[in-house]
Formats: sequence, structure tokens, C-alpha cells
Amino acid sequence: MRAAGVRTVVDADSLAVVGLVEVLQHLPRIHGEYRRLLAAAERERPAAAVLTDSSGFHLRVAPKLKSMGVEVFYLVAPQAWAWREGRVRVLERNVKELYCIFPFEEEWYRRRGVNAVYIGHPLAGKVRAAGTRMEFFARHRLPADVPLVTLCPGSRRGEVMRHLPVLAGAVRELKAMRAVTIVLAAPAEARWIDEPAVRAFLRETGSRLVTGETWDALAHADVALPASGTVTVEAALLGVPMVTYYRVQPVTYWLGRPLVKTQFFSMVNLVAGKRVVEELIQDECTPRAIAGAAERLLSDERKRTEMRAELAAVAASLASDGDPLDQSAARIAASLELMGVK
Repeated sequence: MRAAGVRTVVDADSLAVVGLVEVLQHLPRIHGEYRRLLAAAERERPAAAVLTDSSGFHLRVAPKLKSMGVEVFYLVAPQAWAWREGRVRVLERNVKELYCIFPFEEEWYRRRGVNAVYIGHPLAGKVRAAGTRMEFFARHRLPADVPLVTLCPGSRRGEVMRHLPVLAGAVRELKAMRAVTIVLAAPAEARWIDEPAVRAFLRETGSRLVTGETWDALAHADVALPASGTVTVEAALLGVPMVTYYRVQPVTYWLGRPLVKTQFFSMVNLVAGKRVVEELIQDECTPRAIAGAAERLLSDERKRTEMRAELAAVAASLASDGDPLDQSAARIAASLELMGVK
């Protein structure tokens, strides 16, 4: 966005906090960002606002913008169908158009009075390996005759720090069962790569760090171990068998679990409407459980083949005609034109 000429008022990275307790620790800073953004809107009076993700922040911003006469569009519907359904009222009152990236969301929101549109998932049609398995293995000097297990512990530092100790134990248990190559995949811009805990993890587990090649690291894995989140959708689009997991602070889980209304946590299972991949959440997220689930996949080719077929069906349901972000941009541009904004 900056490359396209967007001026940053608030950096989205500063809002990337997951969990009730975790958010409380950052509230003063987040409130400061909230005031800074609204002050800029008050000063400059934009014709429209495109709010992207960060529902805890943006659903407080939306009514303020609406009261200033700003048309509000929301890109990527909040998961109100999973928890805090009351957010629907804020969307219905303040958002001109809501863009959904999962197929079941449009009807759910429309039944509740929100002008929702399914645009398809932005990653569908884009997620692919840059090269072959042979090229990837050669580039990183990985043994070709040993199964590859790719770890994706999260994008945010807090997620990674919570998951690494569990994954360290899982890697040790898995290696006690069979020979495997372990790759820790990280985005090139990840701020946690140089953390002492990450260096210790790599040293103690004999894992390889691969940065900026997450799609290749997933696509060429025999089994992936991604934390529940967008990376599970990427793994599904690449058709890689996986076991997913997630942990938050115990108090966060204790407070939040009664509010979650869905049968599954993993988006892959939610889109499929059934348990396609094993998900190990909170107390079930243990080294033994992760290692055992990974071993069961590695030792059963038929099970991996069946999972790939289920993942292909999920991937097909996420596809759309044309680029989803182009679609949303075109709809916003058309609305602005009707408003007389050039």
C-alpha cells in the first residue's frame, strides 16, 4: 500500500495482538492509535474509508467515521459467526458494504441485515510453489529420502513464542519415532526470526530456518504443522496434509471459550463443514499429541491421499471469478462514482 502511495497514519502491525489478556496489556498504546486515526479523519474528511481486519479496533472506528459523513467499507468480514455476534449490529448500522472471503459468510450476514458480498478468498489462485520439490530440497541441502515436516508456528511474535516450546517437544518425540527433516518456515519480514528463543529452538531440535519461502516449504512438505490461522488456508490451497494447533494465555481461553459458537477452530474444517484436519487447541496442544498426529499421517499414505482430496474441495470452494481484491476495489470505486467522487 505504501508503494502505491498510501500514507501511513497508524501501522497495522501495532494492532496485531491476539487474546483478551494480551490486548489488555496493550490497551493504552492501541487507544493512542485510535485517537490518532480519528484525528486524521476529522482533519482531512475522506469521502470513504476501507477498514481492513482488526475488528476490535475498526468496529470502534466505524461509527465515528459514519458520524463524520464518511462512507465505510469493510474488507474481510469479522468472524462474528464464531463469537461476539453483537458486532453484527455495528456493521449493519455503519458499513455500506462488507466483503466476505469465506463462502458461508455472505448468507449468514445478509440474514442479519448486513449488506455482505462474497468475493472469494484473495489467496485462491495465487498460492503456489515457486519451484519443484527437487529444486527446494537442493537449494536448502535437504535429504531427498527423508520425509519433510514444515512448521509454521504463527505470524505474530506472541503466537510464535507460545508455540515454540510445544513444537520443540513435538519435534523431539517425532524424531524418536522416525527420521524426519524439520523446516521452520517464516515470512521474510518476520520480526521474531532473530529472537534468542528461535535460535535456541533451531539449535536444540536440529531444524532448518527457511525465510521468505513459506509456500514452497509447505507445498513440498510431506506433512505440515501450521498454527491455526491464515496459514492453514494456504496449506489447504497447496494440498499439503496437516495437523493444526493453537494456544493462548490460559485466562484468555477460560474467558473466551464459552463465547465461541463454532464446532471447529480451523478455517479448513469450518469451510468443509466437517473435520478434515486434526486440530489441537489449548490443553490438547501438547508435544505428544502433535507428534502422534503427525506420525499417523506420515505412516499412512492412504490417509494423506484422502486428506489431499478433501483439501482440494476446500480450495475449489474458495475460488472466484477474477481477483477478489480487484472485485472489491471495483465495487468501492463504483460506489464513490455514484456519490460524485472522482
